[in-house]
Amino acid sequence: MEKGNITSVSVSSLSKRDTLISIFIIGLLFFIFGFVSWVNAILIPYFKIACELNNFQSYLVAFAFYISYFVMSVPSSYLLKSVGFKKGMMIGFWTMALGAFIFVPAALARTYEVFLLGLFTLGSGLAILQTAANPYITVLGPKESAAQRISIMGICNKGAGILAPLLFAAVILKATDADLFKELPTMDAAARSAALDELIRRVILPYSCVGIVLLCLGLFVRFSPLPEINTEQESQDVALANSGKTSIFQFPHLVLGALGIFLHVGTQVIAIDTIIGYAGSMNIQLLEAKVFPSYTLFVTICGYLLGIIAIPRFISQANALRICTLLGAIFTLLIIYAEGNIAFLGHQADISIWFVVLLGFANSLVWAGIWPLALDGLGRFTKLGASLMIMGLCGNAIMPLLYGYFADLFDLRTAYWVLFPCYLYLIFYALYGHKLRSWSAIKS
Repeated sequence: MEKGNITSVSVSSLSKRDTLISIFIIGLLFFIFGFVSWVNAILIPYFKIACELNNFQSYLVAFAFYISYFVMSVPSSYLLKSVGFKKGMMIGFWTMALGAFIFVPAALARTYEVFLLGLFTLGSGLAILQTAANPYITVLGPKESAAQRISIMGICNKGAGILAPLLFAAVILKATDADLFKELPTMDAAARSAALDELIRRVILPYSCVGIVLLCLGLFVRFSPLPEINTEQESQDVALANSGKTSIFQFPHLVLGALGIFLHVGTQVIAIDTIIGYAGSMNIQLLEAKVFPSYTLFVTICGYLLGIIAIPRFISQANALRICTLLGAIFTLLIIYAEGNIAFLGHQADISIWFVVLLGFANSLVWAGIWPLALDGLGRFTKLGASLMIMGLCGNAIMPLLYGYFADLFDLRTAYWVLFPCYLYLIFYALYGHKLRSWSAIKS
């Protein structure tokens, strides 16, 4: 099928080899998404110290990064329609590279606002890549096993997420930093400013390297054997069902799914990006606490592996979604109400932090469950529908700010209440919302 100068092919025309190569390349993209996204878990407490921020200000790291998804998702869908997947992905990688390079002047001036601009630019590039990659992997095979393929992508994403905070911490943190952090409040203004300047400039080398790698990856994808597939192909039944539809807002299961993605990614980023700060409230130092996001991501990967094995052979993607959302609500209540100091994996901490870790398992199959259910039957509206879903990723921007606001107002533990209504909505979508095909069904 030709569209302008872009030649796209049907998924059914791809050989098994072509499909496996495509899955491998998209898996590489999801690894990059994970590496760049989950490094925020260490950036938040790091910037909080180096730029002298409160909880609310420090979570602007996540806000600046993820609000770009809201701003850029619809423009991304039109970009991809215009230039195709491969050129669009190259532009996405190069936009991310620009964001990484912005960290250099930001660090030299120790200006938090310029860091936020760099994070917004990084997120804009990721919005383009996510708008391309998610519908691509969803349609790259039978829809009944879409959650299985997305789970494989999730392993790539969260595997990178385990490595990112640890590698980043290894590059920018020193063994003597625990003493430095204690001494900072007692230093005079000049000494403290010099120490903070040295601290923040440690990000220059890693982000310069990240920028160069992203430039190279853009070229790699542009000239890779990744086929331009037609993600908007309609069967006769779908074409007939959609014949009178003119807008993506005429698909309630999509709109409700986008809201589900908004709340889901918010719960996911809170579970990962706040856990270092929560460990700090238990007097666990940053050098020890840096591993907690990796624990959360590890149990998430365990959930993905279960999904790959069980979906659709033993359990449907809808039932997997129901189980995970219910677990999320239960674990949230345990974070708030479970108490008692325990020693586990070499850490002495309140038991509640391990339920924050277990949220990783509860969140594991929610994304994989919502995407195929929300995109089901969209046909020619698939790219625009995917962009609406990607807009939902701004939940990563809003929810941590809500958490930070309530953490400042009450305390870090009480602030986890923001998760509970999110999981209640996700339970509703898993049980009922994804089945809706007209808004009149809700009224009746």
